[in-house]
Amino acid sequence: MHTHTVATTPFDDQRVGTAGLRKTVAVFSQPRYLENFVQAVFDTVDGFDGASIVLGGDGRYHNDVAIQTILRMAAANGVAKVIVGQGGILSTPAASHLIRHFDAHSGFVLSASHNPAGPDGDFGIKFNIRGGGQAASSVTDAIYACSKQLAAYKIIDSDGVAINQVGTQSLGNMTVEVVDSTALYADLMAQQFDFDAIRQLLAGDFKMAFDAMHAVTGPYAKRILVDTLGAPRDAVRNATPLPDFGGGHPDPNLLYAKDLADEVINAQALDFAAASDGDGDRNMILGKGLFVSPGDSLAVIAANADALPAYADGIPGAARSMPTSRALDAVAAQQGFDAYETPTGWKFFCNLLDAERISICGEESFGTGAAHVREKDGLWAVLAWLNILAVRQQSVADLMHAHWARYGRHYYQRHDYEGLTVDQADACMNKLRNALGSLRGQTHAGLAVTAADEFAYTDPIDQSRAEGQGLRVCFGDAARIILRKSGTGTSGATLRLYLETFRSDEWELRLPPAEVLAELAAVADQLTGLREHTGRDAPSVIT
Repeated sequence: MHTHTVATTPFDDQRVGTAGLRKTVAVFSQPRYLENFVQAVFDTVDGFDGASIVLGGDGRYHNDVAIQTILRMAAANGVAKVIVGQGGILSTPAASHLIRHFDAHSGFVLSASHNPAGPDGDFGIKFNIRGGGQAASSVTDAIYACSKQLAAYKIIDSDGVAINQVGTQSLGNMTVEVVDSTALYADLMAQQFDFDAIRQLLAGDFKMAFDAMHAVTGPYAKRILVDTLGAPRDAVRNATPLPDFGGGHPDPNLLYAKDLADEVINAQALDFAAASDGDGDRNMILGKGLFVSPGDSLAVIAANADALPAYADGIPGAARSMPTSRALDAVAAQQGFDAYETPTGWKFFCNLLDAERISICGEESFGTGAAHVREKDGLWAVLAWLNILAVRQQSVADLMHAHWARYGRHYYQRHDYEGLTVDQADACMNKLRNALGSLRGQTHAGLAVTAADEFAYTDPIDQSRAEGQGLRVCFGDAARIILRKSGTGTSGATLRLYLETFRSDEWELRLPPAEVLAELAAVADQLTGLREHTGRDAPSVIT
Protein backbone atom coordinates (compact mmCIF):
# COMPACT_ATOMS: atom_id res chain seq x y z
CA MET A 1 0.00 0.00 0.00
CA HIS A 2 1.28 3.41 -0.95
CA THR A 3 1.16 6.53 1.23
CA HIS A 4 0.09 9.68 -0.58
CA THR A 5 0.78 13.23 0.52
CA VAL A 6 -2.14 15.12 -0.97
CA ALA A 7 -1.95 18.87 -1.50
CA THR A 8 -4.84 20.77 0.06
CA THR A 9 -6.04 24.26 0.86
CA PRO A 10 -7.40 25.30 4.26
CA PHE A 11 -10.99 25.80 5.33
CA ASP A 12 -11.64 28.70 7.69
CA ASP A 13 -14.58 27.18 9.62
CA GLN A 14 -13.06 24.23 11.48
CA ARG A 15 -13.14 25.68 14.97
CA VAL A 16 -14.48 23.13 17.44
CA GLY A 17 -17.66 24.06 19.32
CA THR A 18 -18.99 22.93 22.70
CA ALA A 19 -18.67 19.25 21.77
CA GLY A 20 -16.69 18.83 18.57
CA LEU A 21 -16.84 20.07 15.00
CA ARG A 22 -20.45 19.93 13.76
CA LYS A 23 -21.58 20.83 10.27
CA THR A 24 -24.14 19.64 7.77
CA VAL A 25 -23.46 16.44 5.86
CA ALA A 26 -23.11 18.57 2.74
CA VAL A 27 -20.19 20.43 4.34
CA PHE A 28 -18.45 17.27 5.58
CA SER A 29 -18.93 15.61 2.18
CA GLN A 30 -16.86 18.26 0.44
CA PRO A 31 -13.54 16.97 -0.88
CA ARG A 32 -10.76 17.47 1.69
CA TYR A 33 -13.03 18.77 4.49
CA LEU A 34 -12.85 15.78 6.84
CA GLU A 35 -9.30 15.01 5.73
CA ASN A 36 -8.11 18.51 6.60
CA PHE A 37 -9.53 18.42 10.11
CA VAL A 38 -8.20 14.94 10.87
CA GLN A 39 -4.75 15.85 9.55
CA ALA A 40 -4.77 18.99 11.68
CA VAL A 41 -5.29 16.74 14.72
CA PHE A 42 -2.44 14.43 13.67
CA ASP A 43 -0.14 17.41 13.04
CA THR A 44 -1.02 19.20 16.27
CA VAL A 45 -1.17 16.51 18.95
CA ASP A 46 2.00 14.62 19.87
CA GLY A 47 2.33 10.88 20.29
CA PHE A 48 0.38 9.31 17.40
CA ASP A 49 3.40 7.50 15.96
CA GLY A 50 3.20 3.89 17.19
CA ALA A 51 0.10 4.61 19.29
CA SER A 52 -3.33 3.00 19.62
CA ILE A 53 -6.49 5.04 19.06
CA VAL A 54 -10.24 4.39 19.26
CA LEU A 55 -12.67 5.09 16.40
CA GLY A 56 -16.44 4.86 16.01
CA GLY A 57 -19.64 6.83 15.84
CA ASP A 58 -23.38 6.96 16.30
CA GLY A 59 -24.21 5.32 12.96
CA ARG A 60 -25.61 8.42 11.33
CA TYR A 61 -25.38 9.05 7.59
CA HIS A 62 -21.73 9.45 6.44
CA ASN A 63 -20.43 7.55 9.49
CA ASP A 64 -19.25 4.59 7.38
CA VAL A 65 -17.50 6.77 4.81
CA ALA A 66 -15.75 8.86 7.47
CA ILE A 67 -14.49 5.77 9.34
CA GLN A 68 -12.80 4.37 6.24
CA THR A 69 -11.18 7.75 5.53
CA ILE A 70 -9.86 8.09 9.07
CA LEU A 71 -8.51 4.51 9.05
CA ARG A 72 -6.54 5.21 5.87
CA MET A 73 -5.22 8.47 7.29
CA ALA A 74 -4.28 6.87 10.62
CA ALA A 75 -2.22 4.25 8.79
CA ALA A 76 -0.48 6.97 6.79
CA ASN A 77 0.31 8.97 9.93
CA GLY A 78 2.07 6.17 11.81
CA VAL A 79 -0.70 4.98 14.12
CA ALA A 80 0.02 1.39 15.16
CA LYS A 81 -3.48 0.24 16.03
CA VAL A 82 -7.06 1.45 15.69
CA ILE A 83 -9.76 -0.07 17.91
CA VAL A 84 -13.12 0.20 16.10
CA GLY A 85 -16.62 -0.46 17.39
CA GLN A 86 -18.27 -3.33 15.51
CA GLY A 87 -19.99 -1.97 12.41
CA GLY A 88 -18.49 1.40 13.19
CA ILE A 89 -21.08 1.81 15.95
CA LEU A 90 -19.81 3.31 19.18
CA SER A 91 -21.76 5.41 21.65
CA THR A 92 -19.95 8.43 23.03
CA PRO A 93 -19.71 7.03 26.60
CA ALA A 94 -18.64 3.65 25.20
CA ALA A 95 -15.90 5.38 23.21
CA SER A 96 -14.66 7.05 26.38
CA HIS A 97 -14.71 3.66 28.10
CA LEU A 98 -12.71 1.99 25.31
CA ILE A 99 -10.04 4.72 25.46
CA ARG A 100 -9.73 4.10 29.19
CA HIS A 101 -10.06 0.30 28.98
CA PHE A 102 -7.31 -0.07 26.36
CA ASP A 103 -5.25 2.88 27.67
CA ALA A 104 -5.39 4.30 24.16
CA HIS A 105 -3.62 7.48 23.13
CA SER A 106 -6.91 9.11 22.06
CA GLY A 107 -10.00 8.60 19.96
CA PHE A 108 -12.16 10.04 17.20
CA VAL A 109 -15.90 10.03 17.98
CA LEU A 110 -18.12 10.60 14.95
CA SER A 111 -21.36 12.21 16.01
CA ALA A 112 -23.48 15.32 15.98
CA SER A 113 -25.17 14.07 19.15
CA HIS A 114 -28.85 15.07 19.26
CA ASN A 115 -28.86 16.84 15.87
CA PRO A 116 -30.94 15.29 13.03
CA ALA A 117 -29.23 12.91 10.61
CA GLY A 118 -29.54 11.75 7.00
CA PRO A 119 -28.24 13.24 3.72
CA ASP A 120 -29.78 16.60 4.62
CA GLY A 121 -28.88 16.35 8.30
CA ASP A 122 -25.78 16.99 10.37
CA PHE A 123 -22.48 15.23 10.96
CA GLY A 124 -19.75 15.77 13.50
CA ILE A 125 -16.36 14.68 14.75
CA LYS A 126 -14.87 15.00 18.22
CA PHE A 127 -11.32 14.32 19.39
CA ASN A 128 -10.99 12.72 22.83
CA ILE A 129 -7.69 12.49 24.65
CA ARG A 130 -6.09 9.77 26.77
CA GLY A 131 -8.37 9.12 29.72
CA GLY A 132 -11.44 9.42 27.52
CA GLY A 133 -12.32 13.07 27.94
CA GLN A 134 -12.80 15.77 25.35
CA ALA A 135 -9.74 17.73 24.34
CA ALA A 136 -9.22 20.94 26.28
CA SER A 137 -9.80 24.32 24.65
CA SER A 138 -6.06 24.90 24.41
CA VAL A 139 -5.76 21.74 22.29
CA THR A 140 -8.74 22.46 20.05
CA ASP A 141 -7.56 26.05 19.58
CA ALA A 142 -4.19 24.72 18.38
CA ILE A 143 -5.96 22.27 16.02
CA TYR A 144 -8.00 25.13 14.60
CA ALA A 145 -4.87 27.24 14.09
CA CYS A 146 -3.24 24.34 12.25
CA SER A 147 -6.31 23.77 10.09
CA LYS A 148 -6.15 27.37 8.83
CA GLN A 149 -2.69 26.89 7.35
CA LEU A 150 -2.74 23.23 6.36
CA ALA A 151 -1.03 22.52 3.02
CA ALA A 152 -1.30 18.71 2.74
CA TYR A 153 -2.72 15.58 4.30
CA LYS A 154 -1.51 11.96 4.31
CA ILE A 155 -3.56 8.93 3.29
CA ILE A 156 -2.86 5.39 2.04
CA ASP A 157 -4.38 3.46 -0.84
CA SER A 158 -7.01 0.95 0.31
CA ASP A 159 -10.26 -0.60 -0.81
CA GLY A 160 -11.53 -0.34 2.77
CA VAL A 161 -11.54 -2.43 5.92
CA ALA A 162 -14.29 -4.88 6.90
CA ILE A 163 -15.59 -3.63 10.24
CA ASN A 164 -18.75 -5.69 10.69
CA GLN A 165 -17.00 -8.75 12.15
CA VAL A 166 -15.19 -8.79 15.49
CA GLY A 167 -11.52 -9.60 14.98
CA THR A 168 -8.15 -8.26 13.91
CA GLN A 169 -6.87 -7.37 10.44
CA SER A 170 -4.14 -5.27 8.88
CA LEU A 171 -4.19 -2.03 6.97
CA GLY A 172 -0.69 -1.41 5.72
CA ASN A 173 1.54 -1.55 8.78
CA MET A 174 -1.39 -0.75 11.08
CA THR A 175 -3.60 -3.18 12.99
CA VAL A 176 -7.37 -2.70 12.98
CA GLU A 177 -9.12 -4.41 15.88
CA VAL A 178 -12.91 -4.56 15.68
CA VAL A 179 -14.44 -5.05 19.13
CA ASP A 180 -17.89 -5.78 20.54
CA SER A 181 -18.24 -2.52 22.40
CA THR A 182 -21.70 -3.43 23.72
CA ALA A 183 -20.25 -6.37 25.66
CA LEU A 184 -17.40 -4.29 27.08
CA TYR A 185 -19.79 -1.50 28.08
CA ALA A 186 -22.23 -4.00 29.67
CA ASP A 187 -19.36 -5.38 31.76
CA LEU A 188 -18.58 -1.86 32.97
CA MET A 189 -22.21 -1.24 33.95
CA ALA A 190 -22.27 -4.52 35.91
CA GLN A 191 -19.44 -3.09 38.03
CA GLN A 192 -21.37 0.12 38.71
CA PHE A 193 -24.81 -1.18 39.69
CA ASP A 194 -26.64 -3.86 41.64
CA PHE A 195 -27.90 -5.88 38.70
CA ASP A 196 -29.57 -8.41 40.99
CA ALA A 197 -31.73 -5.68 42.57
CA ILE A 198 -32.66 -4.23 39.17
CA ARG A 199 -33.40 -7.71 37.82
CA GLN A 200 -35.77 -8.33 40.73
CA LEU A 201 -37.51 -4.99 40.13
CA LEU A 202 -38.05 -5.79 36.44
CA ALA A 203 -39.28 -9.29 37.24
CA GLY A 204 -42.31 -7.92 39.12
CA ASP A 205 -45.25 -5.90 37.83
CA PHE A 206 -43.00 -2.90 37.16
CA LYS A 207 -43.67 -1.60 33.64
CA MET A 208 -40.94 0.32 31.82
CA ALA A 209 -39.90 1.43 28.35
CA PHE A 210 -36.66 2.74 26.91
CA ASP A 211 -36.73 4.62 23.59
CA ALA A 212 -33.43 4.46 21.72
CA MET A 213 -34.87 6.75 19.01
CA HIS A 214 -33.30 4.59 16.24
CA ALA A 215 -29.94 5.85 17.43
CA VAL A 216 -26.82 4.33 18.91
CA THR A 217 -28.06 3.14 22.32
CA GLY A 218 -30.41 0.47 20.93
CA PRO A 219 -27.84 -2.37 20.89
CA TYR A 220 -26.48 -1.37 24.31
CA ALA A 221 -29.96 -1.18 25.87
CA LYS A 222 -30.98 -4.55 24.42
CA ARG A 223 -27.79 -6.17 25.70
CA ILE A 224 -28.20 -4.80 29.22
CA LEU A 225 -31.91 -4.30 29.86
CA VAL A 226 -33.26 -7.28 27.92
CA ASP A 227 -30.52 -9.90 27.66
CA THR A 228 -28.92 -9.30 31.07
CA LEU A 229 -31.64 -7.84 33.31
CA GLY A 230 -34.66 -9.63 31.88
CA ALA A 231 -36.82 -6.75 30.70
CA PRO A 232 -39.37 -7.72 28.01
CA ARG A 233 -38.02 -7.39 24.48
CA ASP A 234 -40.58 -4.73 23.66
CA ALA A 235 -39.35 -2.63 26.60
CA VAL A 236 -36.56 -1.34 24.34
CA ARG A 237 -38.12 0.58 21.47
CA ASN A 238 -36.72 1.89 18.19
CA ALA A 239 -33.64 -0.18 18.97
CA THR A 240 -32.10 -0.47 15.48
CA PRO A 241 -29.66 2.37 14.67
CA LEU A 242 -30.58 3.93 11.33
CA PRO A 243 -28.52 6.40 9.24
CA ASP A 244 -31.32 8.96 9.44
CA PHE A 245 -32.56 7.93 12.92
CA GLY A 246 -35.82 6.89 11.30
CA GLY A 247 -36.46 10.45 10.19
CA GLY A 248 -36.82 11.61 13.79
CA HIS A 249 -34.99 14.16 15.87
CA PRO A 250 -32.88 12.14 18.35
CA ASP A 251 -33.14 14.61 21.21
CA PRO A 252 -34.75 13.05 24.30
CA ASN A 253 -37.11 15.74 25.48
CA LEU A 254 -40.84 16.30 25.79
CA LEU A 255 -41.14 17.54 22.21
CA TYR A 256 -39.13 14.99 20.25
CA ALA A 257 -40.12 12.01 22.44
CA LYS A 258 -43.73 13.18 22.73
CA ASP A 259 -45.37 9.79 22.18
CA LEU A 260 -43.39 8.23 25.00
CA ALA A 261 -44.06 11.21 27.27
CA ASP A 262 -47.81 11.06 26.57
CA GLU A 263 -47.87 7.35 27.37
CA VAL A 264 -46.25 7.70 30.77
CA ILE A 265 -47.29 11.20 31.87
CA ASN A 266 -50.81 11.54 30.48
CA ALA A 267 -51.99 7.95 30.02
CA GLN A 268 -49.90 6.80 33.01
CA ALA A 269 -49.48 3.41 31.35
CA LEU A 270 -45.89 2.93 32.50
CA ASP A 271 -44.14 3.11 35.88
CA PHE A 272 -40.89 4.32 34.36
CA ALA A 273 -39.71 5.46 30.95
CA ALA A 274 -36.51 6.86 29.53
CA ALA A 275 -35.01 7.91 26.22
CA SER A 276 -31.54 8.60 24.93
CA ASP A 277 -30.14 10.66 22.08
CA GLY A 278 -28.19 10.15 18.87
CA ASP A 279 -24.84 9.24 20.40
CA GLY A 280 -26.06 7.91 23.74
CA ASP A 281 -24.80 10.59 26.08
CA ARG A 282 -28.15 12.23 26.97
CA ASN A 283 -31.16 10.91 28.83
CA MET A 284 -34.73 11.81 29.72
CA ILE A 285 -36.35 10.31 32.81
CA LEU A 286 -40.13 9.94 33.19
CA GLY A 287 -42.32 8.45 35.90
CA LYS A 288 -46.02 7.73 35.99
CA GLY A 289 -47.60 11.17 35.61
CA LEU A 290 -44.28 12.96 35.97
CA PHE A 291 -41.41 14.44 33.95
CA VAL A 292 -38.15 14.60 35.90
CA SER A 293 -36.19 17.69 34.91
CA PRO A 294 -32.47 17.06 34.26
CA GLY A 295 -31.44 19.19 37.24
CA ASP A 296 -33.74 17.24 39.53
CA SER A 297 -32.50 13.95 38.08
CA LEU A 298 -28.91 14.91 38.84
CA ALA A 299 -29.84 15.99 42.37
CA VAL A 300 -31.80 12.79 43.08
CA ILE A 301 -28.95 10.56 41.88
CA ALA A 302 -26.46 12.48 44.03
CA ALA A 303 -28.80 12.40 47.04
CA ASN A 304 -29.19 8.62 46.66
CA ALA A 305 -25.64 7.77 45.61
CA ASP A 306 -25.29 5.41 48.56
CA ALA A 307 -27.84 3.13 46.87
CA LEU A 308 -25.36 2.54 44.03
CA PRO A 309 -22.61 -0.02 44.74
CA ALA A 310 -19.92 2.14 43.12
CA TYR A 311 -20.68 4.97 45.59
CA ALA A 312 -21.94 3.06 48.62
CA ASP A 313 -19.43 4.88 50.82
CA GLY A 314 -20.58 8.30 49.65
CA ILE A 315 -19.22 10.82 47.17
CA PRO A 316 -16.58 13.54 47.74
CA GLY A 317 -18.40 16.00 45.54
CA ALA A 318 -20.60 16.62 42.53
CA ALA A 319 -20.72 19.24 39.81
CA ARG A 320 -23.22 20.93 37.52
CA SER A 321 -22.90 23.33 34.64
CA MET A 322 -23.75 26.93 35.50
CA PRO A 323 -27.15 26.99 33.71
CA THR A 324 -28.25 23.77 35.43
CA SER A 325 -30.66 24.23 38.33
CA ARG A 326 -29.25 24.62 41.82
CA ALA A 327 -31.11 21.54 43.08
CA LEU A 328 -27.74 19.77 43.35
CA ASP A 329 -26.39 22.53 45.59
CA ALA A 330 -29.23 22.01 48.07
CA VAL A 331 -28.37 18.31 48.36
CA ALA A 332 -24.67 19.05 48.78
CA ALA A 333 -25.39 21.59 51.53
CA GLN A 334 -27.40 19.08 53.56
CA GLN A 335 -25.27 16.01 52.91
CA GLY A 336 -21.94 17.77 53.32
CA PHE A 337 -20.20 17.04 50.03
CA ASP A 338 -18.63 19.67 47.77
CA ALA A 339 -20.62 21.18 44.89
CA TYR A 340 -18.93 22.76 41.88
CA GLU A 341 -20.33 25.07 39.19
CA THR A 342 -18.64 24.90 35.77
CA PRO A 343 -19.27 26.30 32.28
CA THR A 344 -21.37 24.31 29.82
CA GLY A 345 -19.33 21.53 28.21
CA TRP A 346 -18.40 18.14 29.64
CA LYS A 347 -14.68 18.83 29.31
CA PHE A 348 -14.95 21.18 32.29
CA PHE A 349 -15.88 18.24 34.55
CA CYS A 350 -12.92 16.10 33.54
CA ASN A 351 -10.24 17.74 35.68
CA LEU A 352 -12.52 17.50 38.71
CA LEU A 353 -13.17 13.81 37.97
CA ASP A 354 -9.48 13.06 37.41
CA ALA A 355 -8.57 14.79 40.67
CA GLU A 356 -11.31 12.79 42.46
CA ARG A 357 -12.96 15.99 43.62
CA ILE A 358 -16.30 14.78 42.23
CA SER A 359 -17.97 11.46 41.45
CA ILE A 360 -21.22 12.59 39.80
CA CYS A 361 -21.93 15.47 37.43
CA GLY A 362 -24.53 16.74 35.03
CA GLU A 363 -25.94 19.42 32.77
CA GLU A 364 -29.40 20.81 32.14
CA SER A 365 -29.22 19.60 28.54
CA PHE A 366 -30.24 16.09 29.66
CA GLY A 367 -26.67 14.98 30.36
CA THR A 368 -25.72 13.02 33.49
CA GLY A 369 -22.59 11.04 34.26
CA ALA A 370 -20.11 9.80 36.79
CA ALA A 371 -16.48 8.84 37.32
CA HIS A 372 -16.63 5.60 35.31
CA VAL A 373 -16.00 7.47 32.02
CA ARG A 374 -15.19 11.04 30.96
CA GLU A 375 -18.36 11.72 28.99
CA LYS A 376 -21.99 12.05 29.98
CA ASP A 377 -23.74 8.71 29.80
CA GLY A 378 -27.45 8.28 29.08
CA LEU A 379 -27.73 4.58 29.86
CA TRP A 380 -25.73 5.01 33.06
CA ALA A 381 -28.33 7.54 34.24
CA VAL A 382 -31.20 5.19 33.34
CA LEU A 383 -29.58 2.30 35.23
CA ALA A 384 -28.85 4.60 38.18
CA TRP A 385 -32.55 5.44 38.41
CA LEU A 386 -33.58 1.79 38.16
CA ASN A 387 -31.05 0.88 40.85
CA ILE A 388 -32.32 3.63 43.17
CA LEU A 389 -35.96 2.68 42.59
CA ALA A 390 -35.13 -0.97 43.31
CA VAL A 391 -33.33 -0.15 46.57
CA ARG A 392 -35.68 2.55 47.84
CA GLN A 393 -38.81 0.62 46.85
CA GLN A 394 -40.56 3.82 45.80
CA SER A 395 -42.22 5.01 42.62
CA VAL A 396 -40.63 7.84 40.66
CA ALA A 397 -43.32 10.25 41.89
CA ASP A 398 -42.95 9.21 45.53
CA LEU A 399 -39.18 9.52 45.32
CA MET A 400 -39.44 13.00 43.78
CA HIS A 401 -42.03 14.25 46.27
CA ALA A 402 -39.93 13.00 49.19
CA HIS A 403 -36.89 14.71 47.67
CA TRP A 404 -38.70 18.05 47.29
CA ALA A 405 -40.08 17.82 50.81
CA ARG A 406 -36.56 17.48 52.17
CA TYR A 407 -34.56 19.78 49.91
CA GLY A 408 -37.19 22.12 48.43
CA ARG A 409 -38.06 22.33 44.75
CA HIS A 410 -36.16 24.26 42.09
CA TYR A 411 -38.76 24.96 39.41
CA TYR A 412 -36.86 25.16 36.16
CA GLN A 413 -37.33 25.57 32.41
CA ARG A 414 -35.08 26.11 29.41
CA HIS A 415 -36.56 28.10 26.52
CA ASP A 416 -34.77 27.53 23.20
CA TYR A 417 -35.08 30.08 20.42
CA GLU A 418 -33.79 28.18 17.39
CA GLY A 419 -33.06 29.31 13.86
CA LEU A 420 -32.31 32.93 14.73
CA THR A 421 -29.98 35.10 12.75
CA VAL A 422 -26.71 35.92 14.46
CA ASP A 423 -27.80 39.58 14.61
CA GLN A 424 -31.06 38.67 16.38
CA ALA A 425 -29.25 36.54 18.95
CA ASP A 426 -26.56 39.15 19.51
CA ALA A 427 -29.15 41.90 19.98
CA CYS A 428 -30.72 40.02 22.89
CA MET A 429 -27.36 39.14 24.42
CA ASN A 430 -26.12 42.72 24.12
CA LYS A 431 -29.28 44.22 25.61
CA LEU A 432 -28.84 42.15 28.76
CA ARG A 433 -25.04 42.42 28.78
CA ASN A 434 -25.20 46.22 28.63
CA ALA A 435 -27.66 46.31 31.54
CA LEU A 436 -25.69 44.05 33.89
CA GLY A 437 -23.81 46.86 35.59
CA SER A 438 -27.00 48.65 36.67
CA LEU A 439 -29.23 45.73 37.64
CA ARG A 440 -27.91 44.99 41.11
CA GLY A 441 -30.35 46.32 43.70
CA GLN A 442 -33.25 46.65 41.28
CA THR A 443 -36.51 44.87 42.06
CA HIS A 444 -38.41 42.91 39.44
CA ALA A 445 -41.65 41.03 40.17
CA GLY A 446 -40.96 41.46 43.86
CA LEU A 447 -37.49 39.96 43.61
CA ALA A 448 -34.35 41.95 44.39
CA VAL A 449 -31.37 41.50 42.07
CA THR A 450 -28.38 40.43 44.17
CA ALA A 451 -25.92 39.75 41.34
CA ALA A 452 -25.72 40.29 37.59
CA ASP A 453 -22.66 39.22 35.62
CA GLU A 454 -21.15 37.30 32.73
CA PHE A 455 -20.02 33.96 34.07
CA ALA A 456 -16.31 33.16 33.98
CA TYR A 457 -14.61 30.09 35.41
CA THR A 458 -11.19 29.37 36.82
CA ASP A 459 -10.50 25.64 36.88
CA PRO A 460 -9.53 24.73 40.47
CA ILE A 461 -7.15 22.02 39.24
CA ASP A 462 -5.08 23.62 36.46
CA GLN A 463 -6.12 27.28 36.93
CA SER A 464 -7.17 27.61 33.28
CA ARG A 465 -9.65 30.38 32.62
CA ALA A 466 -12.88 30.33 30.58
CA GLU A 467 -14.55 33.69 29.90
CA GLY A 468 -17.91 34.65 28.40
CA GLN A 469 -19.82 31.60 29.58
CA GLY A 470 -23.33 33.07 29.84
CA LEU A 471 -25.17 36.06 31.30
CA ARG A 472 -26.66 35.71 34.79
CA VAL A 473 -29.20 37.69 36.78
CA CYS A 474 -29.53 36.29 40.31
CA PHE A 475 -32.19 37.06 42.89
CA GLY A 476 -30.39 35.56 45.87
CA ASP A 477 -31.38 31.94 46.48
CA ALA A 478 -34.90 32.64 45.25
CA ALA A 479 -34.49 32.78 41.48
CA ARG A 480 -32.16 33.10 38.48
CA ILE A 481 -32.38 34.19 34.86
CA ILE A 482 -29.61 33.02 32.50
CA LEU A 483 -29.08 33.74 28.80
CA ARG A 484 -26.49 32.15 26.54
CA LYS A 485 -25.89 31.22 22.93
CA SER A 486 -25.78 27.52 22.12
CA GLY A 487 -22.57 26.01 20.79
CA THR A 488 -24.07 22.84 19.30
CA GLY A 489 -25.97 24.05 16.24
CA THR A 490 -24.81 23.92 12.63
CA SER A 491 -26.72 26.84 11.11
CA GLY A 492 -27.97 30.19 12.31
CA ALA A 493 -27.98 30.83 16.03
CA THR A 494 -29.82 29.38 19.00
CA LEU A 495 -30.49 31.37 22.16
CA ARG A 496 -31.17 29.56 25.40
CA LEU A 497 -33.04 31.26 28.21
CA TYR A 498 -32.99 29.51 31.59
CA LEU A 499 -35.54 30.26 34.32
CA GLU A 500 -35.26 29.00 37.88
CA THR A 501 -37.34 29.68 41.01
CA PHE A 502 -37.03 27.99 44.40
CA ARG A 503 -40.02 26.96 46.53
CA SER A 504 -40.01 25.15 49.87
CA ASP A 505 -43.50 25.46 51.39
CA GLU A 506 -45.33 22.14 51.15
CA TRP A 507 -48.31 23.53 49.24
CA GLU A 508 -45.97 24.95 46.58
CA LEU A 509 -44.16 21.72 45.73
CA ARG A 510 -46.61 20.26 43.18
CA LEU A 511 -47.53 23.28 41.05
CA PRO A 512 -47.16 23.32 37.24
CA PRO A 513 -43.68 24.69 36.38
CA ALA A 514 -45.08 27.01 33.67
CA GLU A 515 -47.39 28.60 36.22
CA VAL A 516 -44.64 29.13 38.79
CA LEU A 517 -42.18 30.53 36.21
CA ALA A 518 -44.57 32.74 34.22
CA GLU A 519 -43.77 35.94 36.08
CA LEU A 520 -40.02 35.33 35.87
CA ALA A 521 -40.36 34.69 32.14
CA ALA A 522 -41.99 38.11 31.73
CA VAL A 523 -39.08 39.71 33.61
CA ALA A 524 -36.62 37.88 31.35
CA ASP A 525 -38.37 39.14 28.24
CA GLN A 526 -38.19 42.69 29.58
CA LEU A 527 -34.46 42.40 30.35
CA THR A 528 -33.44 40.67 27.12
CA GLY A 529 -35.89 42.01 24.55
CA LEU A 530 -36.50 38.50 23.23
CA ARG A 531 -39.87 39.24 21.66
CA GLU A 532 -38.71 42.57 20.31
CA HIS A 533 -35.47 41.37 18.75
CA THR A 534 -36.51 37.90 17.58
CA GLY A 535 -40.07 38.61 16.51
CA ARG A 536 -41.09 35.41 18.29
CA ASP A 537 -44.07 35.15 20.64
CA ALA A 538 -42.81 31.86 22.09
CA PRO A 539 -39.68 29.72 22.15
CA SER A 540 -39.14 26.89 19.67
CA VAL A 541 -38.78 24.30 22.43
CA ILE A 542 -39.37 24.33 26.19
CA THR A 543 -37.63 21.70 28.30
